[in-house]
Amino acid sequence: MKAKFLFTRKAEAKVHDLGKMGLRELVPAYFTYPAIIVYLTLAVVSTAAAIRLGALAIPLRSILAAGSAVAMYPVIWYLLHRFILHSRFLYRFPATARLWKRIHFDHHQDPNRLDVLFGSLTNTLPTLMIATVPVGYWIAGGWSGAATATASGLLTTCAYEFFHCIQHLNYQPKNPWLKRIKKLHMAHHFHDETGNFGIVSFWVDRLAGTAYEEMTERPRSRTVFNLGYDEAEARRFPWVAALSPDRRRRNPAPAE
Repeated sequence: MKAKFLFTRKAEAKVHDLGKMGLRELVPAYFTYPAIIVYLTLAVVSTAAAIRLGALAIPLRSILAAGSAVAMYPVIWYLLHRFILHSRFLYRFPATARLWKRIHFDHHQDPNRLDVLFGSLTNTLPTLMIATVPVGYWIAGGWSGAATATASGLLTTCAYEFFHCIQHLNYQPKNPWLKRIKKLHMAHHFHDETGNFGIVSFWVDRLAGTAYEEMTERPRSRTVFNLGYDEAEARRFPWVAALSPDRRRRNPAPAE
């Protein structure tokens, strides 16, 4: 399956091309990636803080606080992915054009680039804290719960990002679950971006009516790669285009 890309960076700017990597190459690349190192380090710090603040003295509440982050993750991811990352509103203003380009447009333009697959820490960390700290604090009745939920959210983020990488690898999983989530995510990237917003879990898509199992269920989207930011929109709202100096068209195929 081929795709036309509107704007791309120069090839030498790539850190890793997941479309040319297998699982064996992914593991060291993943665990040495700066964002993952930050997430794991903060998870250790948050866990230590939770223990110091008394999380072990209230084990049931602490487990519930940790579980809340895992349970909320697919819902929050769906809402952010569908209504923020796929919003056409963001590219229309200079103040948000750079943000939108970095957090999602570049990923859809070149889905196999590891350096734009992970979100920017300046965006992901505040979002994670806003989602986990209040709920953990409320469930456990204090800061130990907030720290516990934060640690759980950070580890869940690492898990999501690892499976996200697998979905873009030149690798066909044998595990039926991995095979299915890869298939659904590839459909989101290469067939119709208005569905299958999940990464690891797609139950929210099913509830919201945006899930589809087979590409034959939907016509192919004309905006699957540019998210609506085509040449006409670039003339009206030039800020994303101005941030993409290399405007050569490329036709990469999806990862197997």
